[in-house]
Amino acid sequence: MVQVVDEQKGEDILLLDITGLDTFTDYFVFCSGTSDRQLDALQESVLGSVKKSFGAVLAGKEGTRETEWMLLDFGDVIVNLFSPEKRAYYDLEGLWKEGKVVIHIQ
Repeated sequence: MVQVVDEQKGEDILLLDITGLDTFTDYFVFCSGTSDRQLDALQESVLGSVKKSFGAVLAGKEGTRETEWMLLDFGDVIVNLFSPEKRAYYDLEGLWKEGKVVIHIQ
């Protein structure tokens, strides 16, 4: 998933391991998109790639490009796609700061 958003020119990509900190997921992927069109492209790329490469089933999907935050729940991994402003506002990385940074591409 990290590779997919990186290939789509996502920015400030972070893979965070929260295994053992909570029971609802093991990993978060955080990524910023610079426009609503890019957020759509990132979402579509993740959805297509994950299903094709891993056969993963989407458990839940929230948000739209208009809300500037899209969440894709694959069970063990939750992908968060933000505008830079919404990402700073919600600061989910700060909320999960006890997680282990696996990859951070700035």
